[in-house]
Amino acid sequence: MAHSNGSHHPYPRSVRINKILREVISEELVRISDVDERLGLLTVTGVDTSPDVRHATVFFDSLTAEALEALEERRAQLQGAVNAQTRLKRTPKLSFRADPAVASATAVEELLRRQRHDD
Repeated sequence: MAHSNGSHHPYPRSVRINKILREVISEELVRISDVDERLGLLTVTGVDTSPDVRHATVFFDSLTAEALEALEERRAQLQGAVNAQTRLKRTPKLSFRADPAVASATAVEELLRRQRHDD
C-alpha cells in the first residue's frame, strides 16, 4: 500500500536518517577505539538530526570530559565516515551529548536502591 506522498517507507525520513547515522557513527567509533582508548566504552544511544540535515546531535550512554575531547578531535573523521557511507546531499555537523534519559534512569535506580537499603 503506497502512501499519499509516494513514499514506500513506513516511517519518516528523519527517523531513517537518525538510524543510519547511529549505525555509521557506532561502527566508526569501534574502529577508532582501537587507536584511541578514550572512546572504547562509549555507546551511541541515539541521534537527533535537524530537519535541514545541517546538524546532528549524537547521544551517548555516558560522556566523560576525556571522551568528549576525543570526540571533538575526531569529529572530521566521523563526519567523513558519514559522508562516505550515506547518500545524503549534505553531511551534518556532529555535536556530542550525554543522553539525558540514561542519566535520569541512573538517578531513579540510585533512589530505588537507597530506598530498599533504608527499609
